[in-house]
Amino acid sequence: MIDDRERDDTTPPLPLPAEVLPWTQALLHDLFVSRASWPHAMLFTGAAGIGKRSVAMHVAQALLCETPRADGHACGRCPSCHYFATGQHPDMRVLEPLRVEEDGEVKRLDHIPIDKVRELRELVDLTTHRGGNKVALILPAELLNTPAANALLKTLEEPPADTYLLLVAHQPGRLPATILSRCRRIPVPMPAHDVAVAWLAAQGVASPDRLLAQAGGAPIAALALADPDAQAERAAWLAALAEPRTLSPTVLSARIDAGARELRKERLADVIDWLIAWATDLARVAANAAPRANGDHAAALAALAPRVARISLSRYHRELLRQRARISHPLTPRLTLEALLIDYRALFDHGSR
Repeated sequence: MIDDRERDDTTPPLPLPAEVLPWTQALLHDLFVSRASWPHAMLFTGAAGIGKRSVAMHVAQALLCETPRADGHACGRCPSCHYFATGQHPDMRVLEPLRVEEDGEVKRLDHIPIDKVRELRELVDLTTHRGGNKVALILPAELLNTPAANALLKTLEEPPADTYLLLVAHQPGRLPATILSRCRRIPVPMPAHDVAVAWLAAQGVASPDRLLAQAGGAPIAALALADPDAQAERAAWLAALAEPRTLSPTVLSARIDAGARELRKERLADVIDWLIAWATDLARVAANAAPRANGDHAAALAALAPRVARISLSRYHRELLRQRARISHPLTPRLTLEALLIDYRALFDHGSR
């Protein structure tokens, strides 16, 4: 049992919230050097799958640590670090689109509801358990629904002393301007290709170059794609896209109805991402450039590119981006995808629209 007494220097440190990702080391160094000027609200932005959560977690643990290291990182030894490592720090809240049911099952939501922000208000109003800072991590912040965003704004407008709000956003443009204006924006960098490939290889990923390309250069996303089931599902979709003449929108879109209902929007997002990458590579091949994300389907893309009008492909790409931005809104995933597949097949049926 862990008590609240200080540990001596011989106590083995617990792991940090995650390894310090190589491409975030410089950012974390700069952040910790300027710790004295940290605002009460920080917004970590960047593409999905590049490690924004990891950066925010390191900042959160450093804020809660009672004996930070000389370089600003958490010590990994103090009682607060032990609480943090077990996910039970009483002075921290994590607001995510998740809900724990009465039977203990964790259900994924398509938004962060206002009751999560009310939990944050409880944290703000309470005296700290450890006598230090209080920290709230909100991710992805763009999934705050309107009532939740309005409730959060009240805390941002009058931030209590020693309380820090760390927001993580893949699409910060979807956040209300009133929230954006009250946060210091901290861009998390996309890693250099060779750094990302080396990191993936160190995680035991086979063909890291190929997976990194599929993930648009985002290593964390590439690591998820290394799962054999994810690769099999992607292969099934791209094989269908390679043969638009025989593609059945009804049959293909029904694939995302398999499995748990609450994961359907997540599967829809994955498929739309694959469609966006496919449409982008079609445009690249049509312009005599090499495909970027789908090099393993270069022959199919080369055969399809001459058959589609560029203006039609551009319109289709814009529609994909629009639908991707609407994922958190009420919609029927299967019907949304069926409509997108009908439009995809029409690109080749008619050449232009």
